[in-house]
Amino acid sequence: MRLCFACILFACLLLPAFLPAQQPLTLAEADQRAAALFQQSGFTGMVVVIVRNDEISIKGYGETAPGSGVRPDANSLIRLCSVSKVFTTDLLLKQVARGTVNLNDPLQTFAPRGKLVPNGPAGQRITLEDLATHTSGLPREVSSYPRNTPHFTFPDQTFRWTWLTKQTLKVAPGTAASYSNVGFDLLGDALASATHKTYAQLVYEQTLRPLALYNTTLVPSRQQCARLLRGSRDEGPCTDTQPSGPSGGLYSTPADMARFLGYLVGAPGYPAPPADSFTIHFTPAQLKTMQGLSHAGDPTGVGLAWIQLGDPSTPSAIMEKTGGGAGFSTYIALSPGRKTGIFVAMTEASNDWRIDLFHETNDLLAALANVPPLPPKAPRPRLAKKRPPVRRPTPSKKRRKPAKS
Repeated sequence: MRLCFACILFACLLLPAFLPAQQPLTLAEADQRAAALFQQSGFTGMVVVIVRNDEISIKGYGETAPGSGVRPDANSLIRLCSVSKVFTTDLLLKQVARGTVNLNDPLQTFAPRGKLVPNGPAGQRITLEDLATHTSGLPREVSSYPRNTPHFTFPDQTFRWTWLTKQTLKVAPGTAASYSNVGFDLLGDALASATHKTYAQLVYEQTLRPLALYNTTLVPSRQQCARLLRGSRDEGPCTDTQPSGPSGGLYSTPADMARFLGYLVGAPGYPAPPADSFTIHFTPAQLKTMQGLSHAGDPTGVGLAWIQLGDPSTPSAIMEKTGGGAGFSTYIALSPGRKTGIFVAMTEASNDWRIDLFHETNDLLAALANVPPLPPKAPRPRLAKKRPPVRRPTPSKKRRKPAKS
């Protein structure tokens, strides 16, 4: 019997329509994957928060501290580290919507009396947008961390503004991206100046209280500090972190971060975030260089605190923010179009990590959102090997605090 080639082709084209569609990962399956991830990681403790439309999952793995035998839960206290920057740009856009500030306002407008903000080589001014996109031309930190200083308590406002007046910008603001913690602290100072409130008051009144994030704070109580997750090393006291609040000082809990994720992805029952929350302000092609923004993948866009990964014309593109310091690593990643978000926080163990936390979280988010995973991060080009220098004894150096990211 002769077969009709056209009929066979037509049947092949119709076949996918009759095959079962790939199903998104269930929250129970996500828990299994996260548990396996933790077992491979070498972390002391880990929490994973997932929000997908009206679904919520909060899971803890490992121990609250080495040897505690207690698993982290929804009320464990965690350091958000540089995920705090997302709260700062959320506040920035709320002030823009109210007409209190504009993104193109010069930082100089909000400077303390007698303090001059440096300009670019051709007189270009640093704007609030430059600070929020890491394109101000300012360095990552003001200096190395002073010894015996608690995490996220340096520099304070007086120190950083005195430091700022002595700086010289080597690149024009808005032309190159280089990760800057001090830039975000100055952005927080500008918002405080514009509203005549402290940054702590502002974030409480406009974000924490409206979303009922009552365990998210810069000034933790003794009871909250007793719930702080701890890794293998003594990372100093749980204390007031207002000096670096805008860049990395916020504490929170998994329960609070579930509510914050719901807000960001537009889950049912939450107010909408500012309209331009995920707007891309720069693409790599628009910038001369990009430094310190590729921890979780190769950026395809820079937003206000957020980094875009993946082709924005595809459903796989995500918005993310990494964080780290004081024995923690944190990560938040969103698939806004699928109303899906994930937040991960872990405490370090004494051994080296055995996984790429950010890449594995991106893959988990893709499975939850039912989209293809992002391509792997492009490998860095290898440099030609140089003859090793002659090793000479050197005096011991003070151990520096881990850099915030």
